[in-house]
Amino acid sequence: MSEPHYPVVASTPIYHGRILSVRKDDVRMSDGVVAVREVVEHPGAVAVVALHDDGQVVLVHQYRHPVGMFLYELPAGLLDVPGEAPLEAARRELFEETGLVAADWSVLLDIFTSPGMTDELIRIYLARGISESVDRFQPEAEEITMTVVRLPLADALGRVQSGRITNAAAVAGICAAALARDAEWRPLRPADVSWPGDPGRASP
Repeated sequence: MSEPHYPVVASTPIYHGRILSVRKDDVRMSDGVVAVREVVEHPGAVAVVALHDDGQVVLVHQYRHPVGMFLYELPAGLLDVPGEAPLEAARRELFEETGLVAADWSVLLDIFTSPGMTDELIRIYLARGISESVDRFQPEAEEITMTVVRLPLADALGRVQSGRITNAAAVAGICAAALARDAEWRPLRPADVSWPGDPGRASP
């Protein structure tokens, strides 16, 4: 049985910012009624579960202005460099935020963060074979006060369950990594697997 089609009969830009844009879509529902949906357009992002050989996962502790607090997060960033593939963005973000590089990369999972209001899609990678980079990156803005934390994966999972880790990508990535480890890392998708989404969604 085919899924219902929800055609957009009109679309109106509302706001265009440095990172985010907002539009208003008039969408025809399955019963024929046209409903208004406001959509936050997002360029997409990547995050990295960097796991050391001793089982420690790398987290960053960073201030987030919209919620007004420091959060434990995975190394992560926007897909905002033209022509940069998601995997290369993940490598860049891991280096810039932690000074680390990884020899082994896999796709852990893909998540739509809040599909009721935004098209934001985050690809979360598993990075292993971790080592320190000989280069260093100069932090700026919120990254100036960001700190890097290493925790045993079991401890990070405990912080998720106790509510001490609440960032969506970190919660999903830590839980997925724990499940993948228990399954002896089977199955993991190749790091260069195609970007998910419907046929009309362009890959970053």
